[in-house]
Amino acid sequence: MAKLDLSLSGPDLCTALVDVSSVSGTEQELADAVEAALSAYPHLTVSRHGNTVVARTELGRAERIVIAGHLDTVPLNDNLPSRRADGLIHGLGACDMKGGVAVGLRLAATLTEPNRDITYVFYDCEEVDAELNGLFKLTKSDPELLQGVFAVVMEPSNAVVEAGCQGTMRVDVTTRGERAHSARSWMGKNAIHAAGEILDRLAAYEPRRVPIDGLEYREGLNAVAISGGVAGNVVPDLCVVSVNYRFAPSRSEAEAEAHVREVFAGYDVVVTDSSPGGLPGLERPAAAAFLQVVGGEPKPKFGWTDVARFTLLGVPAVNYGPGDPLLAHKQEEYVPEAEIEQCEQRLRSWLTA
Repeated sequence: MAKLDLSLSGPDLCTALVDVSSVSGTEQELADAVEAALSAYPHLTVSRHGNTVVARTELGRAERIVIAGHLDTVPLNDNLPSRRADGLIHGLGACDMKGGVAVGLRLAATLTEPNRDITYVFYDCEEVDAELNGLFKLTKSDPELLQGVFAVVMEPSNAVVEAGCQGTMRVDVTTRGERAHSARSWMGKNAIHAAGEILDRLAAYEPRRVPIDGLEYREGLNAVAISGGVAGNVVPDLCVVSVNYRFAPSRSEAEAEAHVREVFAGYDVVVTDSSPGGLPGLERPAAAAFLQVVGGEPKPKFGWTDVARFTLLGVPAVNYGPGDPLLAHKQEEYVPEAEIEQCEQRLRSWLTA
């Protein structure tokens, strides 16, 4: 079994984490190592939930915060073992998000008397279907373990606060026609031609810009796929335009669906996937203290992350971690050693001030 030494520096620990392969669904070895390493510290109460490890301080502080990071990676792409050069750690998961996990593990091991109680969550299967996500499972089985006044999800964010996240919804908008031989097209009705109006509505659509906690969340409604056609000599009777709606976290899933149906009034609309947004909650005292220590201008998160799961539990959350999110899932992904150290130092200052 792999062993982790949590007394290592953040960059050294990140390297050790990268070198334990943990592609989604195969996290057991790394989860075992994380559980064993954290269990050695008497100031932590450690529990295991599948391949998700939870470690908590129980100091009776007035506030509790949550620090979370996922253990899994996307599939191997000839990018293991790790490699270090010029202050960068290269390798599968270095950016997304073993640099952030290293920070969380270092804090868990060394913060014996934090100013707030802390719940650390290191979970599995973030990179695959939502129902397999270890954090999602915990929200169903033991939601009390995720309660707090504020949460930090250590997704790569260039060591800058990215608050909340957009919601996302995919729908299929369908047109129907009547098949006919293309040599006698007037005998049928072309469903693909009828989809032109759907595309016209999308082209004319003006997405909202929504201010929340001083941040501007930009929405978007876009066709992402189109399918239809039977054969090269047949007028098609069916065409489906797949549309993705990215909406501000102030809008619920029900409100988002109602809006999409309004845009495509008169058409058959079926929701195929939906996830709520995450509110930033920057007005909360714990968040304000966090921002004061971290510094810089917080940004809205354009994209969906697990901060949304905390919003459903009534816990505001931000993304904050080392690494460039644009490098996530790339073969050449890497994380700067300096950002790992910076994130750890700033979080430590927030939790000990």
